[in-house]
Amino acid sequence: MHSYIRAPLFCLILLASLGIAAGARAAETLDVLHWWTSQSERKAADAIAEALADEDVTWRDAAIAGGAGVGAMKVLKSRVLSGRAPDVAQLIGPNIQEWADLGLLLELDGVARKNNWNTAFFPSIWSLVRLRSHTAAVPLGIHRINTLFYNRRVFNELGLTPPKNWNDFERVANRLQHAGITPLAQSSEAWQVTTLFETLLLSESNPAFYRQLFMSNSDRAWFDPRVSRALERLRSLKRWMGEPVTEKSWDSIARQFAHGEIGMWVMGDWAKGELQTMGMNVDDQFSCLPVPGTADYHLYSVDTFVMLVGDYDHEIAQEKLARLATSPAMQIHYNQIKGSVSVRRDADPRQMDSCARSSWQTFGRGAQVQAPSLTHRMASNEQLKDAISAQIHRYFLDDTIAISETQRRIAALVRALANRKAEP
Repeated sequence: MHSYIRAPLFCLILLASLGIAAGARAAETLDVLHWWTSQSERKAADAIAEALADEDVTWRDAAIAGGAGVGAMKVLKSRVLSGRAPDVAQLIGPNIQEWADLGLLLELDGVARKNNWNTAFFPSIWSLVRLRSHTAAVPLGIHRINTLFYNRRVFNELGLTPPKNWNDFERVANRLQHAGITPLAQSSEAWQVTTLFETLLLSESNPAFYRQLFMSNSDRAWFDPRVSRALERLRSLKRWMGEPVTEKSWDSIARQFAHGEIGMWVMGDWAKGELQTMGMNVDDQFSCLPVPGTADYHLYSVDTFVMLVGDYDHEIAQEKLARLATSPAMQIHYNQIKGSVSVRRDADPRQMDSCARSSWQTFGRGAQVQAPSLTHRMASNEQLKDAISAQIHRYFLDDTIAISETQRRIAALVRALANRKAEP
């Protein structure tokens, strides 16, 4: 009698303990370091985390505040050097190769092969994540930087037409200013100033010249008249920004825009995601169009994750994240929240708003229309990016600095830093 009762109890206890052990093994945790801290960015990250949880993987968030990832990159290097590397990190552009060269990144060849990344992704995206015949990163979404947002309510009240060239822009800005509305939003933060400058540079030139300047690192190209014109326009636009131009986070500018205090804003399309979280809808409360002179071009940044190797304990979970983040369903969901567009060529444009559809279709025309963002780590090494940004920022803040002096200083920096690589 007693032995009969004890046997089932023992089995139940054994099964329960095995279940607990299996659950402990299944519920793996990935430490994810990134710089998505605004409302929309958090929502986009949460979308991936929730889907990952359905696959028994916990996303442990290590978000580092700071526009353009400046703070996050410092934290990432510090953690790697102290032996506390995250399992997953947001890493962009040439930095991927620099970290791969140090043997720190997990190769994702199996995931890429099983999910046909070579044909599913745009060629430029596939090239970005491929290093020496291995897949080294996970692309999440493509951001278009040369985007001009305008407040439709304000424009409608004043009977304004969205500007398609710089003459239109000046007329619209003048009307907005007379109506007591700041025509053009701008922060004095260095990365936001350089974001505007690189957009103006593309407007004055083309993607081929842009790549010559920031990827081929031609110091002589900095003396080109097209650079002079971009610097001149950067300074001339200050009269539409309100006085003084202060240091504001981009998401605080989004709130001002949503409240109707600002008429126009040049910013990457992550701003669209933020405006949407505030209850604004594309082509209702706001719309976007390419910055004047850039309608046929795509100044881009690509959100990418890398998996750090560590002791390979989390390889299966890392591969799950790679597969999930690039799946057709997650690509739609994540990019709709983030404001970016899918890295996949087979995405359905009917599921995109007008801003996203324009971005995705323009990018899809190929490398001849694409310009990789300097500010957002797609075009150059970290030291040169920071050095150029510092000089543009200095020029923007100090109206006594001559255009020619800024060109000369940057050309000298290019000669000194172009081939230098950053190390963690």
